[in-house]
Amino acid sequence: MTPPFPAILLPMNAAPIVDDLYKLRHSLAHVLAQAVLKLWPDTLITIGPPIETGCYYDFLFSEAISEEDFGKIEKEMKKIIHQKQTFRCDTLNVADAKKYWKTKKQRFKVELIEDLAKNDGVETVTHYANLGPKGEEVFVDLCRGGHVENFGEIPVDGFKIMSIAGAYWRGDEKREQLTRIYLAAFPSKAELDAHSKMLEEAAKVDHRRLGKDMGIFVISEVVGPGLPMLAPNGALIRQELEGWIREELKRRGYSFAYTPHIGRADLYKKSGHLSHFKDSIFPLMQADDAEYVLKPMNCPHHVEIYKSDARSYRDLPLRLAEFGTVYRYEKSGQVGGLTRVRGFTQDDAHLFMRPEQMEEEIEGILDLAFTIYRTLGFNDFVLRLSRRDPQNMEKYIGTPENWDKAEAALKKVLEKLKLPFIDGVGEAAFYGPKIDLIVKDVFGREWQLGTIPQVDYNMPERFDIHYTDSDGTQKRPIMMHRAIFGSFERFIGVLIEHFKGHFPLWLAPIQVALIPVAETHEGYASEIAATLKKEGMRFVTLPHTDSLGKRIREGETRRIPYLLVVGDKEMEAASVAVRNVKTKKQVVVTMKEFMEKCLEDIGQRKLEASIG
Repeated sequence: MTPPFPAILLPMNAAPIVDDLYKLRHSLAHVLAQAVLKLWPDTLITIGPPIETGCYYDFLFSEAISEEDFGKIEKEMKKIIHQKQTFRCDTLNVADAKKYWKTKKQRFKVELIEDLAKNDGVETVTHYANLGPKGEEVFVDLCRGGHVENFGEIPVDGFKIMSIAGAYWRGDEKREQLTRIYLAAFPSKAELDAHSKMLEEAAKVDHRRLGKDMGIFVISEVVGPGLPMLAPNGALIRQELEGWIREELKRRGYSFAYTPHIGRADLYKKSGHLSHFKDSIFPLMQADDAEYVLKPMNCPHHVEIYKSDARSYRDLPLRLAEFGTVYRYEKSGQVGGLTRVRGFTQDDAHLFMRPEQMEEEIEGILDLAFTIYRTLGFNDFVLRLSRRDPQNMEKYIGTPENWDKAEAALKKVLEKLKLPFIDGVGEAAFYGPKIDLIVKDVFGREWQLGTIPQVDYNMPERFDIHYTDSDGTQKRPIMMHRAIFGSFERFIGVLIEHFKGHFPLWLAPIQVALIPVAETHEGYASEIAATLKKEGMRFVTLPHTDSLGKRIREGETRRIPYLLVVGDKEMEAASVAVRNVKTKKQVVVTMKEFMEKCLEDIGQRKLEASIG
């Protein structure tokens, strides 16, 4: 298989890379905490990690702060930077470190140290102290390190407080609600300005706003948080995606299944999901003297389908696909739009195969993923080989031998196809390693969308499934999990922003808006409508009762790819004035030419419309 992408970007890693940018952002988290304590001395400090575009720090304030306070915090931060404070690293045993933070009345730091000792078995921790111009100690934080030599290396015009948000301590809704201050940080003002501009542009096409303008989805508090409903236009987008991937899967030898939305708790105990996934599963339900669970995964159901019949080596590979709806409990404060939800539908599939078929199946899944993503214009991406963390094997099920075989198989295919990848230690699922595909959208933001694929030796053992080999012996099949889109809901949310609402013609929920200039042109518009309907085009007519300008603006707001304006000239020439909403160009073509171009664009699933 020839990789369809000419280049693969490698900008990220599962573990943080302690480079100059990391050190800059990490150091600014210390500056931020120091500034906050200077302005509000009784504040409790918690954690402040560097993140992709800067850093954040979580605080427990005694009084509420707001965006009006950003200016004075930034001013104090710049004062601290101008002092060119340096860092000193001190190693303390756990008892002394706890004593230090107790004297500072910083109970969250004490809790962190206690957890490190209890859960990780640490005996010592490190404090990083900031030293002033005379060598005096001005601030201390519990930290692993990775900083600039002194604050003078930090450009005072390269950072900006972006926002504040609520965050529960340790992500636990039953614990204290903290104030998280987000900071954007870059090596120069130019890079900060470019980032700010990107955020402004991205905000304009936020899928939550465009989704409403375009009639794609609805959120109702009556239905519940994290439970979006696809409105008719959103349903049309999903149907197009479903139809497309269904065609691809049939061509590639997949069979489809349907499974129920609930299952007995025993099923998920057997699979391991109930214990390893317990925080993400909705509460158990009691019925008929048994406990039931809202389905968090489709895979145990597919294993039961495999198990329902005797399987021969001739039957393999068996590729079972399903557009399966699953439910995951997410905290109400963490759900939003289509990208973080509690109920969603996966384009799921599970493949059962003989060991000698494994490499070919991995290649086939990668080829399918590349075909899908290339068609949608995702040309910058990262492949991550997500492996287990050998230091934390209690997080996983299965034997080390099976994990070694699964990881080696995935790595072998990536190397065979000469596909660059990053090593994601600790990023595996609890039952097997996987290849994750992380794409960059038009704004340069990274999204982990598909899992392609995930090798699983463990579930076949747990469910004791077999096939009869050519020599008549019973053998254990290998199982693979894969989802190309991930979930339809999240994928549609990403597509809305990636396309800025301007979907390709084949994917647009409404492809054409007919705009007769006046009442006398509505007859001709009706003739055009009949042609569009006959060819299966999705269209609306915007009648003459509103002004021409208002109707054009409506078509633009709804991101309808083509606006067909028809007046006297168009009637006489049997033509249409075609306005391309994305390019804002307008051309006059015959109706025959318009239809030919549209059907060609749709049939070939072109990214850009051919007219205008």
